Amino acid sequence: MKPDFQVGIVGAGFAGIIAALRLQKSKRDSFVIFERAQEVGGTWRDNIYPGCACDVPSNLYSISFEPNPNWKQMYSPQAEILEYLKTVVRKNNIESRIRYDSDIVRFEFVEKYGWWKLTDRRDETTIVRTVILAVGPFNRPQLPDIRGIETFQGKTLHSARWESNYDLKGKRVAVVGTGASAVQIVPAIASDVSHLTIFQRTAAWISERMDADVPLTKQRRYQKLPLLQSLKRGLLYWFLEFRGLLFTGNERINRFFHKLSLQKLEREVDNPETRRKLTPDYKLGCKRILSSDDYLPTFNRENVNLETDRIAEITPEGILTAAGTLHKLDTIIFATGFEVADFTTDAQLFGRNGRELFTEWREKGLEAYKGTTVSGYPNLAFILGPNTGLGHSSMIHVMESQMNYILKYLDLLEKKGENAFLDLKSEVQKSYNQKIHEQFQTTVWASGCNSWYLNRAGRNTTLYPRLTARFRRETEPI
Repeated sequence: MKPDFQVGIVGAGFAGIIAALRLQKSKRDSFVIFERAQEVGGTWRDNIYPGCACDVPSNLYSISFEPNPNWKQMYSPQAEILEYLKTVVRKNNIESRIRYDSDIVRFEFVEKYGWWKLTDRRDETTIVRTVILAVGPFNRPQLPDIRGIETFQGKTLHSARWESNYDLKGKRVAVVGTGASAVQIVPAIASDVSHLTIFQRTAAWISERMDADVPLTKQRRYQKLPLLQSLKRGLLYWFLEFRGLLFTGNERINRFFHKLSLQKLEREVDNPETRRKLTPDYKLGCKRILSSDDYLPTFNRENVNLETDRIAEITPEGILTAAGTLHKLDTIIFATGFEVADFTTDAQLFGRNGRELFTEWREKGLEAYKGTTVSGYPNLAFILGPNTGLGHSSMIHVMESQMNYILKYLDLLEKKGENAFLDLKSEVQKSYNQKIHEQFQTTVWASGCNSWYLNRAGRNTTLYPRLTARFRRETEPI
C-alpha cells in the first residue's frame, strides 16, 4: 500500500505556495495542498480592513525567484499582494494541486508505514508520507477579555474579520488597540466617521514609512532589466538587517532609531499632551515597531480623540472607562491582533506513542528545532513554527530558509526507502531551544515590556533572536 501523495501541504498562503514552488523546482511532483478557504492567500485573503497593507517594502516582501516588476506602491496594499499570489499560482500551474474548503482537523502518524493519515472536517482521509504545515501564526483573531462585550447594542468588528459591506460613514466609532492593524485602520477611516476614539493601553513606537507610488517608468525598467530590481531588493534587505541590530543588542543603533522616532512624534503631533500620551515608556523594539506616514497626524483632527484610561466595561451604549467616562458609540473595532505565543486550535496532531502535539504545546509552550521539526513527530515540518518571527525584515526570507532545510530533510528521508521516517532527537531540540532562549538575554526583547511575543509563562516563543542572515546559514543544507 502506498500513500496518496508523498507530501501534503496544509495552507495556501505565502508559506504553502513557496513550499509548492520549491517542491516543483526539486522535481517532486507528488504533492497536494489543503486549503480551508475557497481561495489562496492566507492572511492577505482574510485581512480586508481599511488601509490594510504590508509593512515590509514590496520588492522584499515577495518570493525571491518570482519577482513582480509591476508593484504600484513601495508598500503594497492587501488587494495587490493577494493578486500577486494568485498570479504566481496561475503562472506555475499550482491551482490543480489545491483542495479548497479542506480543513484538516486530525493528523495521525502511522509508524508501521511511516506515513501520515490526514482527516478533514468532512471526515475524508488522505494518506501522505510527509506533512508541511504552512498555516502561519496570523489566523486566530484575539478578542480582549472585557466585561459586557456581548451586551453592546451597536456593531462590533475585528480587524481580521472585517465586513466590507458595513458603512462607517457618519458613525461614532471606537478602535480598541494600537498595534499594526490599528495604525492602518485609524487614518483610513478618520475622515469618514463622525467621531473616532482610539483606546490605547500602551503607546507604540512609530517609525518612518516613506511610502510612495512606483512610477510606471520604473516598473517598465524592472521589466526590461530584472537585475535592477534584484539590486533594489538586496539594498532593502541589507538596510533592514542593519536596522535589525537595534533589536539584538547594539545600543548605539537603538539610540539612533529611538531619536528618529521621537523626532517624528514631535514633528507630526501638534498637542503636547497628546504627544505625551503617545510616547512609549519602554525600550524601542521591545514591542513591535510600527511604520506609518499618516497615523500620528490623525490625532490633529478635531473629530479624533485618544483615550488612555483603562476600559472598565462595555455597556449597551458604548465603552465605560475606569475613570467613569462613558463613550457612546455606534461601532467598536477590535484591532487586538492574534493569538500567537499561546497556541489554540481545535485540530489534533498525533505523533509517536500517542503523543498529541497541540496539547503538549498548550501545556508546556511552543517548541521546535529551527522552527521546523519537532521530536516525536517524524516526517512533519512547520513553516513559520515557534521562534521564527521577526521584528525587522521579511518573513518570506524565513520561509525560503526553512524550505532549504525541509528539502534536505526530504533528501535524507527518500534515501531511507519506503515506510521509513526521520525523527529528531529530543536532546537536539532541547539544546537548540536552550541556546535560543539564552540569546534573548542580550536583546531588546529582554528589557522588561509585556508584549504579544510572550506566552502566559513569559517565554518568548514567537521571535528568532538574531538576524535573518544567520537563520539562513543555520538552515542551509550541509
